[in-house]
Amino acid sequence: MKLKTLIADDEPLARERLRFLLVSDPEVEIVGECRNSREVIATLRDNRIDLLFLDIQMPGGNGFEALEQIGTSRMPATVFVTAHDQYAIQAFEVSALDYLVKPVDPARLRAAVARAKERLASQAALLTHEQLKEMLSRLENGAEASKPRPKRFLVHNGTKDVFVNVDEIEWIEAADYYSCLHVGSRRLMLRETIKQLASTLDPLKFVRIHRSVIVNVDCLQEMVRDGQSDGFVVLNDGQRLKMSKAGWQKLLEISHS
Repeated sequence: MKLKTLIADDEPLARERLRFLLVSDPEVEIVGECRNSREVIATLRDNRIDLLFLDIQMPGGNGFEALEQIGTSRMPATVFVTAHDQYAIQAFEVSALDYLVKPVDPARLRAAVARAKERLASQAALLTHEQLKEMLSRLENGAEASKPRPKRFLVHNGTKDVFVNVDEIEWIEAADYYSCLHVGSRRLMLRETIKQLASTLDPLKFVRIHRSVIVNVDCLQEMVRDGQSDGFVVLNDGQRLKMSKAGWQKLLEISHS
């Protein structure tokens, strides 16, 4: 599988150099180039990108601000490419894959690409393993559809606790040991992992379409596949969420059940 790669830099010569260095790798497919943060955000929201080479200082906001707006669920493996070395610590705090200083050294670039391939292969293997465990768990427990399901959650929000009706949750995003419940314009943090929620919620209504995303199928408008690999779903409000191949298969199974 080729790495769908995006180059983001406001300098044409910098983009050209990266493209020249990457084109020799048959496993890398450059699917686009961006000149500013606005284009980066739009491209990542509308497309599945495996690897992002991101300049830090660009017009319309820096690279860190762009990633913050995108969110962890849609953040690809990211390599920062910059003329400045003072942002290295901050880059790794946002889980950057690597940090390259211009002019980019070809050997360092090859090492970064190799690291991206290893990370994506590990994620795919982990996702397959988790899916197998979930399937075995369902077989062992049996009668999965008849299992009692929560109708609402009690969520701590500032100085108060609020009740959230499960049916009103549009999608859920993983956030370490918490899960972010997206309910209309509200974002509520529940102290349960996305794995725990996946085993608690009704699997015919809430589908884990990605390692870090659970979606309410009643809020789905369409599914978009990108070749034979990943894709994304579009919610009724236009929100786009990354979808793995396994997630696509789960949605197909539910639609035919």
